[in-house]
Amino acid sequence: MEHWEALCPGGYRFVYGDGLFPPGTDTFLLSSLPRLKPGLRVCDLGCGTGLLGLLLLQRQPALAVTGVDIQEGAVRLAERAAAENRLTDRLTFRHGDLRKIRSLLPAGGFDLVVCNPPYYLPGSGLLAEGSALRTARAEVSCTLEEICAAASYLLRWGGAFCLVHKPERLTDLLCALRQAAMEPKRLRFVCPAAGAAPSLVLLEGRRGGKPGLTVESPLILQNGDGSPTAELDAIYFRQQEETP
Repeated sequence: MEHWEALCPGGYRFVYGDGLFPPGTDTFLLSSLPRLKPGLRVCDLGCGTGLLGLLLLQRQPALAVTGVDIQEGAVRLAERAAAENRLTDRLTFRHGDLRKIRSLLPAGGFDLVVCNPPYYLPGSGLLAEGSALRTARAEVSCTLEEICAAASYLLRWGGAFCLVHKPERLTDLLCALRQAAMEPKRLRFVCPAAGAAPSLVLLEGRRGGKPGLTVESPLILQNGDGSPTAELDAIYFRQQEETP
């Protein structure tokens, strides 16, 4: 079954289907990390049904976004979402394996690459039974190193790679970026509440960047009373719901 929802009142509509990985907070959080400006050429690796691309376009309409995913069913839904939102001139998709990225897209053709990758190594913890969910959750179809290599290939010199991951994989992530000639430049931890241990990490690498990592203030999701913080509300476009 298909499920359609709006990002915000009057905003773009996104879709997801049963059996595919459902939209999660991490995708919304990742969409807040890139520094967007008009005219950027963006590639979303492992795009699923296109939610991240829609979020970026909701924040900055003057982007050209290309999504890549190995799951044909997800790509077909993403294409329908682009058509539904009249974005086929700015939001396009490729069905293919990012490990074969050289056969899908040109080298150095993008200013920004984004990715919400599988978090877990094969064999670490329980994996979802459905193949689509396994692909989204664990590195069964591609590794972190392969994702970083694909991003490096796609980026122009000086281009940025933004992704979200688990804090316990941070060392792997930093090593994989440098191995792919991308220097870690911005790091932000995501914490459920002030004083809590981080549950996610947002990271930006830059192709050919000079050494020097900026650790930004944590992104806090909840206030002391359990209500969402103002920043989380902004990420979810909730402030627009309150506008008369």
